[in-house]
Amino acid sequence: MSTAGKVIKCRAAVAYESKKPFVIEQIDVAPPKANEIRIKIYASGICHTDDHALGGGMAGIKFPIILGHEGAGIIESVGEGVTKFHPGDHVIPLCSPMCMKCKACLHEGSNFCEQNDVGKNCGLMLDKTSRFSINGKLIHNFMSSSTFTEFTVVDAFACVKIDKAAPLDEVCLIGCGFSTGYGSVINIAKVTPHSSCVVFGLGGIGMSAVIACKVSGASRIIGVDINPSKFPKAKELGCTECLNPNDFKEPIHEVITKMTNGGADFGFECIGKVDVMASMIQSTNYSYGVATIIGVPNSTDRLCLDVMWLLTGRTIQSGFLGDYKAPLDFPCLVQENMVGKFNLNDIVSYRLPLEKINEGFDQMKNGKTIRTVLVIAQQKSPDKEC
Repeated sequence: MSTAGKVIKCRAAVAYESKKPFVIEQIDVAPPKANEIRIKIYASGICHTDDHALGGGMAGIKFPIILGHEGAGIIESVGEGVTKFHPGDHVIPLCSPMCMKCKACLHEGSNFCEQNDVGKNCGLMLDKTSRFSINGKLIHNFMSSSTFTEFTVVDAFACVKIDKAAPLDEVCLIGCGFSTGYGSVINIAKVTPHSSCVVFGLGGIGMSAVIACKVSGASRIIGVDINPSKFPKAKELGCTECLNPNDFKEPIHEVITKMTNGGADFGFECIGKVDVMASMIQSTNYSYGVATIIGVPNSTDRLCLDVMWLLTGRTIQSGFLGDYKAPLDFPCLVQENMVGKFNLNDIVSYRLPLEKINEGFDQMKNGKTIRTVLVIAQQKSPDKEC
């Protein structure tokens, strides 16, 4: 029986207030309005940004809310005016959507649309309403996507079609974590062959950065983390050395500067802590080092910057979502995973059902996982998908 045009009742992980566990609820998901798409979510990664929002580190978040922004699924129905997408299409919802019409979208060096909800945290569709409710009470959405639910509704510009043969429980990571880490190396820093790199933080984003450093041909990749249990996987993915700052008396940036005879060519901070950002910057060569900040700190945190870090020639930069223009670039990343340029499954530590979402968050906060993926629905072979 078709569900198009009807309210769908489904399960979702609802966050009712800051710093409280998710509650699995039956919610109502209204049909898509004009220029909207309703998606059956098959898989969603658990990202630190979700924890920032839940833990009060992201200003303006409104509760109750359905978090999640690293998902993949299949279109169930489309609203009036949607012509580029059809029911049955496999898609990645975009946490950083692009209208491809505004000044920011059309700029060659920008991927941050003027209609992006990141930082605004309105938590609603473009028409300032929500398609989520429970017992008639509105539930907010998150980063234009909301993927901790069996069904979500997104604006049509917040979606990209992908190959139907792609494993959804892997390519969901392209929605945020992988593209952010990988793209920061490839597109923002532009790591060169035979260079030295240092990656602070060996979680999902950091490991994605390590993979990209290796793909770029870096000859020395130093991973830094206070959790040594991550070191074997980091070395498997490309790290030539791994360091635990707690093993040294002097500051870690001094250790790395000595190891690399003046500092690494490229540095990446993948945690979101301003003190680690300072260490990463100082770990790069004072004259020509390129320091790239990737992690998202709490909204109230401030980085104290010594101007001399810059005046000697060092470059400090950052970007969003690996500087990818998602509607154009994400299908290519999906294909690269499918042909083996990299293997997204390498950074998936656990797969859990939706009802174990709180366990997944505990794994992330306790450093027990690189990436945990919630498998919300089982993917069938391509010729059998509805």
